[in-house]
Amino acid sequence: MWSTIKSDISAVFDNDPAARSWFEVVFTYSGLHAIWSHRIGHWLYTRKMYTLARIVSQISRFMTGIEIHPGATIGRRLFIDHGMGVVIGETCEIGDDVILYQGVTLGGTGKEKGKRHPTIGNNVVVGSGAKVLGSFLVGENSRIGSNAVVIQEVPPNSTVVTVPAKVVKRDGVRVNRLDHGNLPDPIVDIFQELQGQINELKSQLNEERKRNGELREHDAQSI
Repeated sequence: MWSTIKSDISAVFDNDPAARSWFEVVFTYSGLHAIWSHRIGHWLYTRKMYTLARIVSQISRFMTGIEIHPGATIGRRLFIDHGMGVVIGETCEIGDDVILYQGVTLGGTGKEKGKRHPTIGNNVVVGSGAKVLGSFLVGENSRIGSNAVVIQEVPPNSTVVTVPAKVVKRDGVRVNRLDHGNLPDPIVDIFQELQGQINELKSQLNEERKRNGELREHDAQSI
């Protein structure tokens, strides 16, 4: 138990440059409080004390603004940054060294029974406001951009953005795993390509106009 607590605290120092001391982290980080409360609720849940487990999770939700169903399975060194508005569903499974930013939802898509929430692999970063909905795997070392809506499986070592989310990088150059804002956007890339083509056409048109002007000037001098 103590090793788990220490690793949870260490995850804060590893991922948040604003963390200054153990005292500050232990007493002021709501994400850490939510994780510790969940471990208690999950212990009760696995022993079929469902109502008591839900009471613990609801008290934690009231105190931290983070809702984690006691049935969810969470690995080691999860870091929830700020955390307000984070929702983690009952059958969600989260691996080790995962980072969740504020407003993230790991939810389901309907009233189906059984496994209905996502499985998040190791070393995954989920950006602010992102929604991961459904029973599928988000592969390890992947990044989900801010406000993306993910409704299908994400391969390992991928970067996904937009609505609905699209894979824009896979097995590519490694980027800063804490950077969840400066991600490539395929829509923006298309517009930039179109703008480049427009600029090229404008340049060709100006050259054509200049050439026609020189021809008219030459004809006038000949007359």
